[in-house]
Amino acid sequence: MSKTVLVVDDSAMMRKIVIKNLKELRGDLEIMEAGDGKDALAAFSSNSIDMVITDWNMPNMSGIDLVKEIRKLDPDKKVPVVMVTSEATADKVKEAVMAGANNYIAKPFTPEGFKQKMGPMLGS
Repeated sequence: MSKTVLVVDDSAMMRKIVIKNLKELRGDLEIMEAGDGKDALAAFSSNSIDMVITDWNMPNMSGIDLVKEIRKLDPDKKVPVVMVTSEATADKVKEAVMAGANNYIAKPFTPEGFKQKMGPMLGS
């Protein structure tokens, strides 16, 4: 069964990189894109999303605020949320997990590192 993944980043190039890595893990994924947290929240609210991969630093609504809003809509944490960001300090990782993120990938990442973190979450 196909899964729908929402990729959120204000950089179109970074969205392309994440999507390319996702497609290499599982070619059957449905992928939606959003350029900031506000657009992502609207997409999350009006679609059946199986996973969210979000940047931290974005205009309009940050990734951390997006995680908090998603957890209000999904209090049972059925939808995994992964932060992909250059904010890789221990404090930031802890903040993301406390907000409800399930996993964390530091930028820049390698395809191997991405696969290692995302493979188990996508069942591949």
